[in-house]
Amino acid sequence: MVSSVPEPFDFPKEEEEILKLWKKIDAFCTSLKQSKDRPRYTFYDGPPFATGLPHYGHILAGTIKDIVTRYAHQSGFHVERRFGWDCHGLPVEYEIDKTLDIKGPEDVAKMGVAAYNAECRKIVMRYSKEWEQVVNRLGRWIDFENDYKTLYPWFMESVWWVFKQIYDKGMVYRGYKPAVLHCQTLRLAKTTKVSDPASEFNPVSVSLPGPLPIWTLPSNIALCVHPEFNYVKVKDNTTEKVYIMLEDRLAALFKQPEEYTILERMVGASLVGKKYKPLFNYFAHLKTAEPNKGAFRIVSDKYVTAEEGTGVVHQAPGFGEDDFRVCLQHGIIQKGDQVICPVDASGRFTAEVNDYQGQHVKVCVPVSVVLFRCRLCSVSSVFRCRCRLCSGVGLCSGVGLCSGVGLCSGVGLCSGVDQRPLSSTKAVPSWFIKVESIVDKLLACNKQYYWVPDFVKEKRFHNWLKDARDWAISRNSVRGGAPLRRVPEVFDCWFESGSMPYGQVHYPFENKKSFEQTFQPTSLLRALTRPEDGFTQLLVVSTILFNKPPYKNLIINGLVLAGDGTKMSKRLKNYTDPVVIVNQFGADAVRLYLIDSPVVRGDNLCFKDEGVRDVVKDVFLPWLNAYKFLIQNIQRLERSLITFVQKEMEAYRLYTVVPKLIRFIDQLTNWYVRFNRKRIKGECGQPECLQSLQTLFSVIYSMTRMMAPFTPFLTEHMFQNLRHLLPWTLSDENASIHYIMLPQPRSNLIDPKIEQAVSRMQTAIELGRLLRDQKVIPIKYPLPEVVVIHQDATCHDDFKTLKNYILEELNVKELTIASDEKKYGVTLTGLADSDRLGKRLKGDFKKVSQGVAAMTSQQLEEFMKAGQVAVEGHTLTLEDIKIKYGVAAAMSGQYAACADGSLMVLLNIVQDQGMVEEGVAREVVNRIQRMRKKGGLKPQDSVTVVYRAQAEGTGEELTKAAASLEAVITKHQQYIESTTKGPIMSFSSKYDLSKPITKEEQKLNRAAELRMIKGLEGVVLSLWIVESDSQLQQPPSSTPACRFINLKGVPGSNLGTLGLLEATLLLENPVGENLLTLDQLEPETNQLLKLSVHRKLFFYHVEKGTVELVTKIPSSGETIYVSNKSVSL
Repeated sequence: MVSSVPEPFDFPKEEEEILKLWKKIDAFCTSLKQSKDRPRYTFYDGPPFATGLPHYGHILAGTIKDIVTRYAHQSGFHVERRFGWDCHGLPVEYEIDKTLDIKGPEDVAKMGVAAYNAECRKIVMRYSKEWEQVVNRLGRWIDFENDYKTLYPWFMESVWWVFKQIYDKGMVYRGYKPAVLHCQTLRLAKTTKVSDPASEFNPVSVSLPGPLPIWTLPSNIALCVHPEFNYVKVKDNTTEKVYIMLEDRLAALFKQPEEYTILERMVGASLVGKKYKPLFNYFAHLKTAEPNKGAFRIVSDKYVTAEEGTGVVHQAPGFGEDDFRVCLQHGIIQKGDQVICPVDASGRFTAEVNDYQGQHVKVCVPVSVVLFRCRLCSVSSVFRCRCRLCSGVGLCSGVGLCSGVGLCSGVGLCSGVDQRPLSSTKAVPSWFIKVESIVDKLLACNKQYYWVPDFVKEKRFHNWLKDARDWAISRNSVRGGAPLRRVPEVFDCWFESGSMPYGQVHYPFENKKSFEQTFQPTSLLRALTRPEDGFTQLLVVSTILFNKPPYKNLIINGLVLAGDGTKMSKRLKNYTDPVVIVNQFGADAVRLYLIDSPVVRGDNLCFKDEGVRDVVKDVFLPWLNAYKFLIQNIQRLERSLITFVQKEMEAYRLYTVVPKLIRFIDQLTNWYVRFNRKRIKGECGQPECLQSLQTLFSVIYSMTRMMAPFTPFLTEHMFQNLRHLLPWTLSDENASIHYIMLPQPRSNLIDPKIEQAVSRMQTAIELGRLLRDQKVIPIKYPLPEVVVIHQDATCHDDFKTLKNYILEELNVKELTIASDEKKYGVTLTGLADSDRLGKRLKGDFKKVSQGVAAMTSQQLEEFMKAGQVAVEGHTLTLEDIKIKYGVAAAMSGQYAACADGSLMVLLNIVQDQGMVEEGVAREVVNRIQRMRKKGGLKPQDSVTVVYRAQAEGTGEELTKAAASLEAVITKHQQYIESTTKGPIMSFSSKYDLSKPITKEEQKLNRAAELRMIKGLEGVVLSLWIVESDSQLQQPPSSTPACRFINLKGVPGSNLGTLGLLEATLLLENPVGENLLTLDQLEPETNQLLKLSVHRKLFFYHVEKGTVELVTKIPSSGETIYVSNKSVSL
């Protein structure tokens, strides 16, 4: 037996129940056992660090991975999913260094490498339990017991195997790379000046890029300019000194143009090759007399900016990544050669800077500044003093470097030495893989796999690969064991990432055959922060080892930011903890909110709590209501969607699947269920009820399977109830929705013509609803006519076929289908879109707006056909002009109009009194149904409604108004009772109403909808719902209590008795039971005629002179004409 749906439905609580179910049946492991003989689907799951707690970025990545792998499993694959942990790298060492106050290798040596490694291992899995709890709560199925850790010896053995293969291919060499130097140093200024009378120009301005410390100046071996910028040779009119600098930076050096004279202009490229005298003598031997060779010459590169400094940048390749690259590119240093780097790992000068050997760079900074300053003074006399440097170091009083481009620009050395730690870079020995030699192969492999979204592959990543440099795969570390004889470097953690496919299965030492059969996994995920990290290394290793990419599909996601667009920060508390959100709205809501967002298309998402709430409100509740409606009616649309989802999921376009599924939920709940509510409830007979219920069940069951990878909790909840209705024996094999395969599309059931016809019908209905909203006419109040205008006559048959749906949904009496809108006086008015055109047209917007407003209806029609129009010299498109529809003044009181593309709808808004009264009856029904729900009543619960219309106050008019409302209810009593499935009785003092199930009193002057009947203001409508009781007897009525139709024979038939027929035929007996079907209408009428031989009969209803054949059970109270032949009335 199926169970009732909980009321109210608590999504987080129900998810907790599903987690208990999964644990009880060991759902994940069971699903793997069931699929072990299926084809393999390989998925790489990059391991996180467990030194921090999971955030929304991790949740996003985990959700995408879970959806893809669940979908693959339910598509017939075996998907092994093992969690991995990254246990190496800086995060672990940084935590330990901070905790133990370790400042350098000497401190590690004192405590011992083994002890240091032991401390690292203690925190590697610090938050592993919290990770497991969050991952499981989000519904992700992954194996934590059989995980892999990069610190496992067998993992590292595979990493070493990878290195050996690459080394044996001659793809490895030892060289130098800039690496982060952690030491107590000084963050100094960005620029200084160097003068050299021995060079071809006198002197030169030099910039220190970014926070590069001044203690790197003794290592200077080149200067860099931008090849395309404009430079000047400029004379300081006060000192007569001459400088070369960027023209755009003159204002930073001189306050007024009168202070300098430009002697010559030149482009940066013309300076390349010129030489200058070394700043210090420590490395002067590197200078040569040969052109374009040796150190201390000008080079060029486009990384030089015009926003700061002088446009001439100091180059110290041992301390800057760009410096290293530029000097290598221009031959000032050679690949593999030792790089000038006179600072050791502890931040002390080496013997190469003999004046300060052994001294910490921070301590030496003031002295080195003095040394450098005095060097400047000795070769170029005195600079104009614009800073406090000299007074701060007590030398060359009155002499200083220029602010703005000078040494202490924005720093203020005079206040003393900055005590803050600085992370800088220095060149260290490293092992390299020769990536530059295989760029062509990398580009070729990059074309062999699929990217989502593809713009990253074709642009960003392609360009990065094209300019790829050799990969430094090692870094200096203290890890290792004393008994081993080894080099001081260890593998960089990115090399471990590139070796992950082999290490996680201990290839080739174990699992060799299975690995080689499944290598090249189906999919991989990476965030867009730096997509070149992680899978670049995978691509390089795989290309060298196997000359093919390591994966077939690659998914890139964007970043999850705080609601204000900034980075999520625990310190700033600018986001709600994920666990709090899950406990408030449920994991399914979080999953669907993330998947249905720009972040899955590679854009960023500003996470908002209300966005998760809206998923519950706009998606889950309507879906749940459709499911609830199905379950309720059991106790007493699907194929095109499947084809679409299958296609999009195969292309890993998750961002297109979810919106389609959401739209389908809307189609199901707001269209199918709404249209077929009476059929599903059994009001159209048992066969119709069973057929509609079967359709609804099939749709919800298919949809539940389709949505299972996306919302695993809600779908599991529904399935646990639906599985009792399926034609199988309940067993462990079907204990979870996640064991069941996805539905496959049946193309024979897809009819594009029907879908197109329904789509047009929906558009017409939505336009009609829009017009009702604009005119403030509630849907409860019937209107006389809706006119649907479409110039394509082939569409008219669609509207005729679906006529009854349009009439019922818009609550109108008649549908008119036409091709010519001019017959109804339709007019068009153009309005320029200020949001689009205001910024674009600026001053011209006003005259263009007036020109658009002056366009005639005919001009606007021609514009809509052409797609563009010229107004006041500007070309405007369909997006630039808003079209408003109206009707001519003569008909404006009768019709309202609007359109969508080629479809136009006119609504006749003139109501007669009978229509208004029908609306009041519908409003009474609505209030009764709302009260039933409030009282917790189910559809099958038998109750009685008592009503009273009472004047609030005295006066003849109010008394008449109250009587008028009672008369309306009495007139439409049968409709009210048949709809609410129970009797409605006028108030009587003899009734005991002291304990009603629920009660409501409404002053009609506050109820805008009931004021459609003039004069009802001031009337109070009271409603009581009470249990059905013999004491509440229904008053006698002139009409049957059950639904009925009147039959009238057509005169002139050859059956004499038929021409005399006037009878009433019950459509049910008793109320709500033994419902008459359309197939039973003919035999029941034959019985009324007392015919001994069954006759073929024709049934007609007449509306405003139009005769139509009856095709469904008529409405209660309708008169139906009967004949034994086809007739015209």
